[in-house]
Amino acid sequence: MVAGMSLREPTLFTLAALREGPLHGYAIAARARELSAGRVSLTAGTLYGALDRLVEQGLVEVDREEVVEGRKRRYHRLTEAGGHAVEEELGRLEATLSALSTARPTRKGAAGARSSRLRGVAADGGLA
Repeated sequence: MVAGMSLREPTLFTLAALREGPLHGYAIAARARELSAGRVSLTAGTLYGALDRLVEQGLVEVDREEVVEGRKRRYHRLTEAGGHAVEEELGRLEATLSALSTARPTRKGAAGARSSRLRGVAADGGLA
């Protein structure tokens, strides 16, 4: 990842899903869906293409492979660079939220609920 470049939402949640440890593809997709409160739904084709790209970028690496019920299951883990990319993106998002909240009066409603949900995801360890 190029420093200062923001991550697309599916990429951020894919990386965030791996913060707790190595996962196989289906578990990554399920965790990303959970962390994003259902907003990010990764299809197999999208996920595996993204994982290949993230491996090439050095943000994710293959942890191990095993055969389960005759099918190969590949586990991926976050690299140190991947962890830094997540932290950098969270910092960028927090700065954006902070700037927006000071730029206009705070209104409780949809915007307040969204920022509360983001803080909640960060607090549960999903993104912070």
